[in-house]
Amino acid sequence: MLIDSHCHLDRLKAAPDHDSLDLLLTQAKARGVDYFLCVNVRQKGFREMQAKMAAFEQVFLSAGVHPLDVKEGLDTQELHQYIQDPKVVAIGETGLDYFYDDETKALQQQCFEQQIALAVEVNKPLIVHTRDAREDTIALLKAGHADKVGGVLHCFTENWEMAKAALDLGFYISVSGIVTFKNAGDLRSVIRKVPQDRLLVETDAPYLAPVPHRGQENQPAYVRDVAEFVAELRGESFEALAQATTQNFFNLFKDAATLVQR
Repeated sequence: MLIDSHCHLDRLKAAPDHDSLDLLLTQAKARGVDYFLCVNVRQKGFREMQAKMAAFEQVFLSAGVHPLDVKEGLDTQELHQYIQDPKVVAIGETGLDYFYDDETKALQQQCFEQQIALAVEVNKPLIVHTRDAREDTIALLKAGHADKVGGVLHCFTENWEMAKAALDLGFYISVSGIVTFKNAGDLRSVIRKVPQDRLLVETDAPYLAPVPHRGQENQPAYVRDVAEFVAELRGESFEALAQATTQNFFNLFKDAATLVQR
């Protein structure tokens, strides 16, 4: 069994309605992908995402504001309302992105701090996006005592020093299709070092389709391609990696594990 630990099912052009999404999830199931975490990026878009995913028991949710969407604002009281839904198992996608928008650094940091505090308050792990903000990301996680709840650095593309700092805080490292790209040699070196019990796999669909699907809209079924590549990269069997990343997901997202056990 595999889990797509980070995807944006509500943004898939190939799945604009219930029936088309059901088909895509069925296709993923045929490739051994049983569960999915649909990640919120815009607070204003949460209710629509929630409604679209309500019929799918195999889909978990997160609630948060992406660093590139902070100009739309963050209302933590409203987030409190969102997380009353048992399917919401994490806070995020939050974090810092200075690559695309360094003019909003202060606002990004403020929103990140608020979401870290919320995660600690409600005891839910964080889903963290970070790009060109290594020192600030780790510093804010430490200052906010994010180690109390843990989380994941998703779609990891940074260096080993940052990975090690996150691991030391109890965080997980998630690998996307980027690891399959030709220019991903440095990232591959990092992923080889990540302990097996701290590794997750994801698609980040509809973005970043892995080889051999580059140029297409990414979809949850393709997490199988990521997992197979990572297993070979690390010299592990696919079965061992699938089992480990599935267990890691439920170890991190404990509310998801509770839902599955019901």
